[in-house]
Amino acid sequence: MDLGLHNRTGIVVGGSRGIGKAIAFELADAGVNLALVARNPERLQAAAEEIAEATGQLVVPLACDVSDRNQVDAMVAHATEKLGSLHILINSGSAPGGSATAVGSIETIVDEDFLQDFNVKYLGALRCARACLPHMQQAGWGRIVNISGLNARIAGNLSGGARNTSLVHLTKTLANQFGRDGITVNCIHPGITRTERTPGLLQSRAQRRGVSAEEIEAADYAPGSPRSNAIGRMVDASEIAHLTAFLCSDKAWAVTGTTIAADGGGSNAVYY
Repeated sequence: MDLGLHNRTGIVVGGSRGIGKAIAFELADAGVNLALVARNPERLQAAAEEIAEATGQLVVPLACDVSDRNQVDAMVAHATEKLGSLHILINSGSAPGGSATAVGSIETIVDEDFLQDFNVKYLGALRCARACLPHMQQAGWGRIVNISGLNARIAGNLSGGARNTSLVHLTKTLANQFGRDGITVNCIHPGITRTERTPGLLQSRAQRRGVSAEEIEAADYAPGSPRSNAIGRMVDASEIAHLTAFLCSDKAWAVTGTTIAADGGGSNAVYY
């Protein structure tokens, strides 16, 4: 299916690894020229070269700390200069789960770390959107996809819940504000997702329990397991990328201001 993305341009924040990198691959494969954004210049350069070589698209690596507004504004200006226009923004820049000292019980929370988690994920997305939206308005076409997380719907992780719930609110607010400018804004809640970090995490759990990584994963997705879902397996980052590309496409005009859980049907809750 032609998604209508040839010759579009975009920024993928958090594009050097994980879900962000999978999304960058998918968009570039659909014909989008990209700026990849992350804090680690070496990892960023390697990811940009890998995606460019595989897809033949222009992929520009831009190191940026999204907790700093001046850096964000400079990054977006640089990206627009290199790409010639700006149509798409993917906000996927944050540590999965949050800082170790911001996700436990309330008496163990370190305020500064909690605020930094919020500063990167929520305010980082806000800063990037604020800098990108004028370029989308000028083009008369834009797509913003915020990669949030199911901690917004599951009590327990104070940092993840606060950041992800706020990102949903930002999504709907921007969708209402900019829809008549030809800009859609949507949010995705990934659940547990297979990325390049997954084998190491499974192996670490397996060693502690004296079993194989394959056995750990099979047990996780066995019927009745707390980690299991409707499809009986872990969702892959590429599947989050497929959904993201659709939301960025010309086929998805009717979808804006909404949040989609992409966890393989991991929750029994009914949302209506």
